[in-house]
Amino acid sequence: MSKAPDLVKRLLLGRALRSTQLHEQLLPKRVALPIFASDPLSSVAYAPQELLMMLAVAGASFYAYGPWIALAIVLLMAVVVASYRQNVHAYPSGGGDYEVATVNLGPNAGLTVASALMVDYVLTVAVSVSSGVENIGSAIPWIGENPVIAAIAIIALLTVTNLRGVRESGMFFAVPTYAFVIGVLAMVVFGVFRIGVMGDDLTAPTADLEIRAEQHDLAGLAVVFLLLRAFSSGCAALTGVEAISNGVPAFRRPKSRNAATTLLMMGLIAVTMFCGVIALALSSDVRVAENPAVDLVRNGSPVGEGYVQEPILTQVASAVFGDGSIAFIYIAAVTALILFLAANTAYNGFPVLGSILARDGYLPRQLHTRGDRLAYSNGIIILATMAGLLVYAFQAEVTKLIQLYIVGVFVSFTLSQIGMVRHWNRHLTTETDPARRRHMMRSRVINAIGGSTTGFVLVVVLITKFTHGAYIVCIAMPLIFLLMKAIRRHYDRIAEELVPSGEDIVLPARNHAIVLVSKIHKPTLRALAYARATRPSTLEAVTVSVDATESARLQQEWDALDLPTPLKILDSPYREITRPILDYVKGVRRRSPRDVVTVFLPEYVVGHWWEHLLHNQSALRLKGRLLFQPGVMVVSVPWQLASSDRLKGRAEPPGPGASRRPPRTGGRPGAGNVSERD
Repeated sequence: MSKAPDLVKRLLLGRALRSTQLHEQLLPKRVALPIFASDPLSSVAYAPQELLMMLAVAGASFYAYGPWIALAIVLLMAVVVASYRQNVHAYPSGGGDYEVATVNLGPNAGLTVASALMVDYVLTVAVSVSSGVENIGSAIPWIGENPVIAAIAIIALLTVTNLRGVRESGMFFAVPTYAFVIGVLAMVVFGVFRIGVMGDDLTAPTADLEIRAEQHDLAGLAVVFLLLRAFSSGCAALTGVEAISNGVPAFRRPKSRNAATTLLMMGLIAVTMFCGVIALALSSDVRVAENPAVDLVRNGSPVGEGYVQEPILTQVASAVFGDGSIAFIYIAAVTALILFLAANTAYNGFPVLGSILARDGYLPRQLHTRGDRLAYSNGIIILATMAGLLVYAFQAEVTKLIQLYIVGVFVSFTLSQIGMVRHWNRHLTTETDPARRRHMMRSRVINAIGGSTTGFVLVVVLITKFTHGAYIVCIAMPLIFLLMKAIRRHYDRIAEELVPSGEDIVLPARNHAIVLVSKIHKPTLRALAYARATRPSTLEAVTVSVDATESARLQQEWDALDLPTPLKILDSPYREITRPILDYVKGVRRRSPRDVVTVFLPEYVVGHWWEHLLHNQSALRLKGRLLFQPGVMVVSVPWQLASSDRLKGRAEPPGPGASRRPPRTGGRPGAGNVSERD
């Protein structure tokens, strides 16, 4: 039984890696880019569409604001990338925004950032996978009809791949990511060439549709609010930028410089693709709407519920390369694939952040340990579970999920950059070298601009998206914050309680040993022999009388064997077993408070799951009660039944110290132990 799960684990995850092989998992820049930047790179598949859909609320005429909003997003991306390049140099340990905020703004600010990032990472997986399912659903009907099942299956596949280790998953993700980048850049270059050099007019599949404005005659603050809402939706292009600052330890040396270079490469590629897709979408008269069945009109009538809105990227590919062409199919395929793989950014960020938080006592310590493949397996599994639940709750609908998406990331952006300003202020008070002071002052200006800009965007996002679902994040973040504080209080309380004092190193006065007996058989005699071998101060055997005749017979057998240990029979008028033993042990403790009582429990070791139901039940209940008694030690003395040999795979010859059952020589098998009364 134990070998079957291990075989499956080895087939799925591969052979375990030694701790000394950790350096082999470090990443060069060419592999780190697709691992840590797949999320911001893939956002070109949905961020432009979200921007234009918000503008479509007021009609196609508002598409004219698209280039200006895109320019604002590009400037914001430049500020954020420049700011995070300062972060990776100043804090290369992998704590990222959490470490920056904690060190410079205090633990509460750090936990605020951590809770924001944890929410954002879960949403990254949910949004990316759901978007990929949406893109490929139009081509594969079954996926379009069962998006939740398909999304959860993809999450499971990504989870298994990441459990195999960072480097191996990186090699798996590198080819699709680069294929997507090359495809989109080639589409942008060819589209610009057709428009600027060949003079062609690009026509999207939806160019013949009209947009029915939901809001008419907007003016003043209403226009500003709509533009801000479109801007906040387009800011989805910035999600995942912070992942590189959290993953600096995964880079090859020099870690900080390689991380900063990768961050710059990611920013340049993402900005180029984002601007190119927006420009080609507007040039080819792409039409998208938040409610396409009602708001998109063909020949004076709404397109209706049967209309399937194509993603903006495939519409642009159709306009540039032609619908059904090989290049079009290539763009559609790699777009769906990269959207699935974009979740990998979270799979690398969440487990590392969870490990650091566990190290600091804010999350369960199991998250701090690496698995067989040197990945933070527990963090990966928790991330996958939470993302799967989110996909199920929102039925894999991207439009609903994306409203929750960017609140958390801009909280972390803002607090991180404010923390970096304080970091440079602190260092400037002690630095005397003029060159280094100039560098620090320049970095402080960059981070100050970044903090101000992202803080403004955070306010915009909260105002424009709060009623559309962002309020859920505003509830989830404080709950996670309070949970982490509670975990830390628990660990602090336990640590304080476990601090040794002078009394703790004083030996107990005496050790009273009690062997629990139900019948005289080999497990009982083994427990009795082991108890005698520990040389206690006093030793007695104890049984509970639930039947006077059986108790009298047991006493006669005990006396006949002339055992050197006295047998004490506890009366139980209500036929209980646990209560009389518990009361007796408490009585021994009351008579000798400075002494310890050691209770020896014979227990069977079995080889079949159903045998657990037939044995050891009373022993388990009694053990559970005794563990809560101060000054009481519980010792399990195992007796391995013949069925347990199948788990070991071999028989072990009995000897003086063997705890397993010797080969059966005939006669009736032992009746059991304490549990046999069940």
